[in-house]
Amino acid sequence: MDLKKTVRKAIIPVAGNGTRFLPATKAMPKEMLTIVDRPVVQYAVEEAREAGIEHIVFVTGRNKQAIEDHFDDTPELVSSLSRSGKTAQLSELAEMLPVAGSVSFTRQQAPLGLGHAVWCARDLIGDEPFALLLPDMISYGTRGCMAGLADLYATTGGNVLGVEQCSPEDASKYGIVGKGSPVPHGFEVTAMVEKPRPDEAPSNYYLNGRYILQPEIFEILAHQPRGAGDEIQLTDAMVTLSKRQPFHAHPYDGRTFDCGSKHGFIEANVAFALARTDISGLVFDSVREMVLNHECRIEAA
Repeated sequence: MDLKKTVRKAIIPVAGNGTRFLPATKAMPKEMLTIVDRPVVQYAVEEAREAGIEHIVFVTGRNKQAIEDHFDDTPELVSSLSRSGKTAQLSELAEMLPVAGSVSFTRQQAPLGLGHAVWCARDLIGDEPFALLLPDMISYGTRGCMAGLADLYATTGGNVLGVEQCSPEDASKYGIVGKGSPVPHGFEVTAMVEKPRPDEAPSNYYLNGRYILQPEIFEILAHQPRGAGDEIQLTDAMVTLSKRQPFHAHPYDGRTFDCGSKHGFIEANVAFALARTDISGLVFDSVREMVLNHECRIEAA
């Protein structure tokens, strides 16, 4: 069994309903909500490409046509921009357009959990290792988290997980891994526990939504009983796979924003705006003024 095959494909699950962002997501996919001027899902695609991924598999649901349209050509828009001489916008659109045949879409007909969404992509992935990026989790740093996973995978092969550290008392909010022997770019994983009590957590390293997994996970998912939330849980299947194959973790040296939550979405917008040379000054001044006014109101209350 070759556990160091090249990782060419990535799964991006986008079938969720986004109920936490209603009414904004009533008619628009939550993955199309924007961080500054790019949809959330575009950040995941760009991160995958940075890590050397050649083919993206989107696992979609109903009312997700906008995602497919976003990564398609738009001749009318291109023609309009060309006539207006808007070369910068034309260049950006051309850069984000996938190579023909490098994007696939498959449907998750029922909301049966992340594990089920991954399993739905099995025929498009085939007998290959694959990356998995949860689009709600956006990497913010000098480079994306998946590039670090790719570096670790090149050394260890097997299965690789992206992790970050949380406060020990917050362990019950996340999937937590146990930290074993160090390796270049990471460490061995000794345990995986979904949302443990703080006093039972094997460490404070939590899964941050980035994975490289071997294709044997599909067979496990095919027979995986439903777990928490009456859904097919990916973590449960990874625990089973870890008894047969090695797992390693890459601690991301940047920060991941959970854009599936309102506060994480707002934080990401501020952080990415402040990193933009074209608007950072205006945004900083506006945010500072709002914070100062907010503090003054609190003091006066």
